[in-house]
Amino acid sequence: MAIFYAAFFTFGGIQMPYLPVWLATRGLDAREIGILLAVPMLIRVIALPLTTRLIDRRFDHRVALTVTAILAAAGYAAMGAAHGFVAILAAYVAISIVSAPVLPLGDSYGLRGLGARGLAYGPVRLWGSVAFVLANMAGGIFLAALGAAPLILVLSAAMAMTAAATLLLPRTPDRAGAPGKTQAAGGGLWRSRVFVTVVVGASLVQASHAVLYGFVTLQWSAAGLDGTAVGLLWAIGVVAEILLFAGSGRLIARIGAVETILLGALGGVLRWTAMALDPPAAALPFLQCLHALSFGATHVGAMHVLSRLAGRGGSATAQGDFSALQGITFAVAMGLSGELVEKFGSYAYLAMAAAAAGGFVIAAAGRRAWRAETDRA
Repeated sequence: MAIFYAAFFTFGGIQMPYLPVWLATRGLDAREIGILLAVPMLIRVIALPLTTRLIDRRFDHRVALTVTAILAAAGYAAMGAAHGFVAILAAYVAISIVSAPVLPLGDSYGLRGLGARGLAYGPVRLWGSVAFVLANMAGGIFLAALGAAPLILVLSAAMAMTAAATLLLPRTPDRAGAPGKTQAAGGGLWRSRVFVTVVVGASLVQASHAVLYGFVTLQWSAAGLDGTAVGLLWAIGVVAEILLFAGSGRLIARIGAVETILLGALGGVLRWTAMALDPPAAALPFLQCLHALSFGATHVGAMHVLSRLAGRGGSATAQGDFSALQGITFAVAMGLSGELVEKFGSYAYLAMAAAAAGGFVIAAAGRRAWRAETDRA
């Protein structure tokens, strides 16, 4: 699973910052690039709940994971041969449909297998974060040396490596293949108070990163920080996330899974409130360390809860629904963040603090039900 996460986030570490550069080399303007970049977000919301339910009911998860990664690799290779906005858009829509389930499927498969072996998710998932940072740096070197034209083939190769990594996994993640606790897919999950409060609460906390992700580089640059300083600040956040993942097993064992989400929400409230006050540059590294809580703790806490609730019967569905809801909340937050930043500047972070606080309140509402759930287990 560590190899799988490293391969998939190598793809992500190149695709996220450098795909727009490749699109520009194909003659697309800013409006067309913006439309293309919005496609995966829309596809995830529509396709994920449908595909993950189908996979839960009809297909082996490991096989489905391999097939979706292979199709995505082939899709990027085909996209490399496309020219013109319409052809590239059609290829990217197809890629987005087949690739949307890859990470939710990987998480559902990995959580089951790791849980069956008494292993924590965070220390395995951290290799994805490590690979993402290294791919960011390697992609920049590649771009400077060879230009943007071959980047689409690099994306195809990275997704092919992801497919190859799935072949190293056992077909059944559970050692004996014995069924665990099964939660009915779809409707059964949404009738669970714990599931609803966790996915809504954690989605709000993750959506509270919208102003940071969309505008903080511009804000730091306007404040006089050069590119090296900005890059180091981003790196500090990822390193803090990695360290949290490394110790997440002990953290959840000590305070509990829902409590870990609540800790992440509190970290978000603190982080965004401080950012709203336009802190001095010397304070920014410390605030970036709070990424370990606002993102890292929220993520691993939610993953742990979903793995316990869904069991074998609806694990892909649970991950797919959570991913789709995160897509909706983040899209809304990102859409509002531009307006907020334009009108209020750094005070826009107060809206992000409010979103994190809302996530805390909602997740806390399911805390008692989660305790009852774990007591029964």
